[in-house]
Amino acid sequence: MIAAIKDIIKNSNHIAVLTGAGVSTASGIPDFRSSEGLWTAERSREELMSSAFFHENPEEFWHYYKSIFKLKLLQNYGPNQVHRFLNELEYGRERVDIVTQNVDGLHTAAGNGNVIEYHGTLKTASCPVCGTTFSLEKVIEETIPYCSCGNILKPDVVLFGDMIRFHEEAENLVKKADLTLVLGTSLSVMPFNMLPMVATGTKILINNYPTDKDYMFDYCIHDDLSEVIEKLKA
Repeated sequence: MIAAIKDIIKNSNHIAVLTGAGVSTASGIPDFRSSEGLWTAERSREELMSSAFFHENPEEFWHYYKSIFKLKLLQNYGPNQVHRFLNELEYGRERVDIVTQNVDGLHTAAGNGNVIEYHGTLKTASCPVCGTTFSLEKVIEETIPYCSCGNILKPDVVLFGDMIRFHEEAENLVKKADLTLVLGTSLSVMPFNMLPMVATGTKILINNYPTDKDYMFDYCIHDDLSEVIEKLKA
């Protein structure tokens, strides 16, 4: 199967890549859903990381947000072999588009030119009133980050209850691609998990365990993502 997939990738001119937390784990970044010691029976992660909770109690929200995402450590992470492989795919092709659920910014750091951060980014925060955007450094420095206009900043990740801004754009990309390559995601989060359904080209899934959406794909590999990528590069 590896040989067949290598041949498909080699002959694909426009590749759409959908990525999830499994792409970043090799960089040492855990899936925030697996965070321990931060959830209680009274408050689920969905509540704590919701737009409603931010607007109701922004000070408390920022306490949980910084703990969950460990923002101070974010600057210590870098792209891994999966990110670099996707960057190398761009050479000599018409187009490679990355649509990622990850909010760590590592696809852009690896040099990919066309990246849609489907769930936003940890790298910045913006004022919900005047719209001014600030860097991660300011967010880290201040316990509760404020805008110069006096309002508390809102992180630029998509919180529970927020609208997904780029779904239609992502759909258009997978519809046009010769190949849709899905890496390191369980495809359990809507509406991201609906993107493979509208893809018209060959569809390949590589994840470390089966998903409920395996039936959508022409090829599925259930194995360690980094190890599979090394085989595809060989």
